[in-house]
Amino acid sequence: MKQVVQAASGGAVRVVDVPVPAIGPTEVLVATQATIVSAGTERAVTALARSGLVAKARARPDLVRKVATKARTDGLGPAVRTVRDRLAEDVPLGYSGCGRVVEVGAAVEGIRPGDLVATGGAGRANHAEFQAVPGLLCARVPDGVDPAAAAFATIASIALHGLRLAEVGPGSKVAVVGLGLVGQLAARLALASGCDVAGIDLAELPLGAARAVGVRAFEEAGEATTAALRAWSRGRGADAVLICASGRSAEPVMRATALARDRAHVVVVGDVGLDLVRTPFYDKELTLRFARSYGPGRYERSYEDWGVDYPPGQVRWTEGRNQEAVLDLLAAGRLRVDDLVTHAFPIDAAPQAYQLVAERTEPYLAIRFDYPVGPDVGECAVAGGSADAGRAGSSRNGALAAGRSRPWVPRQRGAAAPRRGSRVGWIGAGAFSGSVLLPAFRAAGFDQFVTVASAGGRSARSFADRYGFASAVAGADTVLDDDDIDVVVIATPPATHAELAARALERGRHVWCEKPLALGFDELDRVERAAATGGGALVVGYNRRFSPAVVAARAALDPRPGPLTLVYRVAAGPVPAGHWYNDRVQGGRLLGEVCHFVDTCTALAGSPVDAVAALAGREAELLLAPDLALSLRHADGSLSTIAYSSARPRAARKEQVEALAGPRHAHLDDYRELVVDGRSVWRGAQDKGHLAAAAAFLRICRGGDSAVAEELLASSRATLAAADALGVEAVRHPAGQPADRAGLTVLA
Repeated sequence: MKQVVQAASGGAVRVVDVPVPAIGPTEVLVATQATIVSAGTERAVTALARSGLVAKARARPDLVRKVATKARTDGLGPAVRTVRDRLAEDVPLGYSGCGRVVEVGAAVEGIRPGDLVATGGAGRANHAEFQAVPGLLCARVPDGVDPAAAAFATIASIALHGLRLAEVGPGSKVAVVGLGLVGQLAARLALASGCDVAGIDLAELPLGAARAVGVRAFEEAGEATTAALRAWSRGRGADAVLICASGRSAEPVMRATALARDRAHVVVVGDVGLDLVRTPFYDKELTLRFARSYGPGRYERSYEDWGVDYPPGQVRWTEGRNQEAVLDLLAAGRLRVDDLVTHAFPIDAAPQAYQLVAERTEPYLAIRFDYPVGPDVGECAVAGGSADAGRAGSSRNGALAAGRSRPWVPRQRGAAAPRRGSRVGWIGAGAFSGSVLLPAFRAAGFDQFVTVASAGGRSARSFADRYGFASAVAGADTVLDDDDIDVVVIATPPATHAELAARALERGRHVWCEKPLALGFDELDRVERAAATGGGALVVGYNRRFSPAVVAARAALDPRPGPLTLVYRVAAGPVPAGHWYNDRVQGGRLLGEVCHFVDTCTALAGSPVDAVAALAGREAELLLAPDLALSLRHADGSLSTIAYSSARPRAARKEQVEALAGPRHAHLDDYRELVVDGRSVWRGAQDKGHLAAAAAFLRICRGGDSAVAEELLASSRATLAAADALGVEAVRHPAGQPADRAGLTVLA
């Protein structure tokens, strides 16, 4: 399918061919009929992409801090690779459209294939022939509303949310500063609500469009305009001022203080500067508010990704219900938008539209993209992923784990089975895959990279082009069902790992699965059964045990006089609120990262864990605790303590390991140096074992010793036992069944 993107590194807007996206249980697949360009927002995206690194750094200081932190902890090389990978990505454009439903996720209510729906959501409702949209951001279009008009619903919801924050009603005097597309819609919605509306702008086209529908439109002329607006408001000033302008200057907001009455509401809808002077706001005791996009639910994962709606009695106007309100006004004829379209382009000509936006060669208001009439709904249904996703987690995760119950015949791969060169199918096209994992696989000797899959397909297409995969697909099914693929690499969000690993193993594939392998004992049981019966090998991405420092430590301490005492200290540092470590669906820090250290202690001790105790700090729910302490007893009597902290002092390296055994002492310094009994026995650039781990996996795929695979599974079970020791119900079997810990003792 065709999709409009902007490379993060700059250049012109492009129309690219990408796979049709797969959907998860809370999503809807829509065949697009029309989308509207939000010129202000999208011009800002393209302008930032085309700017230099210094300008990008000034615009996104949060990302600069992340890069600096990565450089301190992982070294300059990995930090540079991360930046390059980010700049190589394509940014999808668009967020407001309309189309016909092709497929509906299992958790979506009230929408059926064939329905005409308005779509919304940046990064989801894109300028693309097919969209995978959260069900709560799809609103059914009433009969009689043209798709080209319904495509305005999400952009109009921005204006409507701003109007709601203004707390105005019939007879209120509302001033709109900036009569671009959002300003035009705000003025028209205020008129439809019974308000008396004045608008201010500098250009004739927006002023004329506003006057044509009954707005009292003023050309900005400073004091003269202020005097005219005060006369219009009977000398009181506006009851509410909506700032719908955009730009770096704070002048539009300060301008509102002269236009507003005493104790009025000023609502900032557009992206404007905020270098404000306090006195004018204080003198009139003005209320200054900021509208967050389309309304309540925006940027909330529970609402947009998981489909959890707010009760209407508690939150009447969510972003989805704002869409519905706009569509109802269109159906009733109280809102008109068709005259706002000054330019229409076929989707193939999108670069011309963005050239117009960037260069402003002629005036415009709304720019619409039109899409070719696609195949019948029934013919399109196979394009998206099914929503039957097991433990799906978020909608994007569900799309990756989804399957259509397509019949297949398992391939048994016993020891005597003929083996070809390892042909790799890759599921997950994130930054870690490109910057760390894939280079390790190439360096290890894997050389036949067949297909890469991602949930939406766009990132898979970009990944395939950058890294030399033969094809790119949306959803995991094509990779799992391809009998020409021998090896499946799973580098997706954690909630999908067990489902994908089990399905790949059941089909006889060799599987590399990034950590964590499973988020519950039931999931782990299924994976182990699949590994035992499918004929393929399973390796979990616990790479630290393969690092040269750990290998050297084991050699230096062998033979040792008795059991080890290990202390593994981790200064992991804080993460943003939206990080998957803070997502209970993805397993939190214990299951998602501490598993690495459980396995490394097991490797250093050379003995499996047979008893576990755990404590968590008090800052969050148990599964998401940012600070943890684990005690492990190994079968040979060795003891390991893992102290995991979310602190990151600047002078402290992330990982420090000490091992004591009789007179022997080993100290591992962040995988940069190993000191044994006071003597440096290994030193080098930080190496956490990714290459050596991939090489070990290749040997196993070619029939080598797979004993290490059993140790990796045991470490997965020990980590789940640690979560069980915390009292986390999520890791236990359903219906209160006891967890099978395979002989592990959990110490409460």
